Amino acid sequence: MRLLIQRVSEASVRVDQRIVGEIGNGLLVLVGVTASDTEVIEDRMIEKLVKLRIFSDDEGKMNKSVLDVGGEVLTVSQFTLYADAKNGNRPSYTNAARPEQASPAFDRFVAKLAMRIGKPVPTGVFGADMKVSLVNDGPVTIWLDSSELV
Repeated sequence: MRLLIQRVSEASVRVDQRIVGEIGNGLLVLVGVTASDTEVIEDRMIEKLVKLRIFSDDEGKMNKSVLDVGGEVLTVSQFTLYADAKNGNRPSYTNAARPEQASPAFDRFVAKLAMRIGKPVPTGVFGADMKVSLVNDGPVTIWLDSSELV
């Protein structure tokens, strides 16, 4: 599993000119699923995500988590996080999970995340052509790959 996490002051996702998910202060999380992901990996990624200290404390030091600041989380499924462009100029996506595996894994991730933060987690629409807008606060952008969290 791969997460691209952006600290935002606001973010939204549109499908067919309609906002399907939006948040204020918090995290925009792009989520990539691979075939070898398990529920244990999902749980570990959620814990890392909610505990990342990337929000400022009273002294301006990044020392607080999304839980500490009561922030929101917007998640968007994105298979292109598993793009492989080593050979040629057209990326391969063979490392991304097939939709029949990725969709339920993404839904499970979102449901667990919502339970963990104690509030709804808006999302995009799996497989749709989405337009994501955000105001990256900082900017702060963090890459998490489950293969690196041993």
